[in-house]
Amino acid sequence: MTGVLQRYTALVEAGELRADREQTAAAQRLDALQQELQAVPQRGSVLWRALGRKPQRPRGLYIWGGVGRGKSMLMDLFHDSLAIAEKRRVHFHAFMLEVDALVREERKREAGDPIAPVAARLAEGLRCLAFDEMVVNNTADAAIMSRLFTALIRDQGVTVVTTSNRPPHDLYKDGLNRSLFLPFIDLIEQELDIFTLNGPVDYRLDRLGGLGTWHHPWGDEATAQVREAFFRLTDYKPEDAAHVPSAELDVGGGRMLHVPKSLKGVAVFSFKKLCGENRGASDYLAIARAYHTVVLVGIPRMGPENRNEAIRFTKLVDALYEHKVKLFVTAAALPEDLYKSGDGAFEFERTVSRLMEMQSDDYMALGHGIED
Repeated sequence: MTGVLQRYTALVEAGELRADREQTAAAQRLDALQQELQAVPQRGSVLWRALGRKPQRPRGLYIWGGVGRGKSMLMDLFHDSLAIAEKRRVHFHAFMLEVDALVREERKREAGDPIAPVAARLAEGLRCLAFDEMVVNNTADAAIMSRLFTALIRDQGVTVVTTSNRPPHDLYKDGLNRSLFLPFIDLIEQELDIFTLNGPVDYRLDRLGGLGTWHHPWGDEATAQVREAFFRLTDYKPEDAAHVPSAELDVGGGRMLHVPKSLKGVAVFSFKKLCGENRGASDYLAIARAYHTVVLVGIPRMGPENRNEAIRFTKLVDALYEHKVKLFVTAAALPEDLYKSGDGAFEFERTVSRLMEMQSDDYMALGHGIED
């Protein structure tokens, strides 16, 4: 089995990938980590016992950068070519759901702190834990992550490799009770090497292959288009559509918003859910901060009787636009025909202008988030 660097180089030479200096450097660092992990004998083997001591744990790696930079592709190559049995790759959100379930189960057994035994269970037969898209969206996860990962890394000797759209110091930025989360950032910076993969090329646009962002009128064809965009952006297989994970997003004030489909920074919502219910700017800001792409389905034509929905939709678009979130929709009409009469219809023209700009190549090429 060849290593990640050889596989990456072969893909470039075959013309399947463009040569990219930062990706090459990341592949070299991942390759070095592979060699360190593979040099350690399998736990419990004759060679392991012959060492007479616990082998030193290789330092982990935290790769961060904007969307479309190839982080998931490199993680695929790393995990697939890592020649050890004690490895696991999992999406970070799915992992934290598993942790929540294990913590509840452990609390039923014992009255003490459940984190140490949960970490021990997760680390059974595991030396390398690889994550896609480390992102922290809720207070419950933020509160336990420092203790959990301290136990996994320092006590259990697990090497953690992860990707993220954000540098460590921006994780859970502006989150409720963020002070509880700061020790986790310290842990990451002490135990993992930080590698930036944040060049100017967004390869995600190549994957979209000219797919439009605004699809009307709604129907089977429009739905098929936004589904295709979702699968291309997340590298998920259409045949696994029924198993796309959901999420619970902390929107502040102790409230959680259910995200029906949430994967690799892409969220899927219905217009009815986001704009037909009583929501405020804080909900939309939380979405804009957490996701680089939103798929919004079922935007109707609106009139005077839909004044509240139109106002909420305007607030949603403002938040997405300001954070450079990419928007894919199914709608009953073009933006300029959505809300032509009713309170605020004149002001809605600004929303139309933003929606038109959000379909442009220039907007699609922008990085996610507000620049400092």
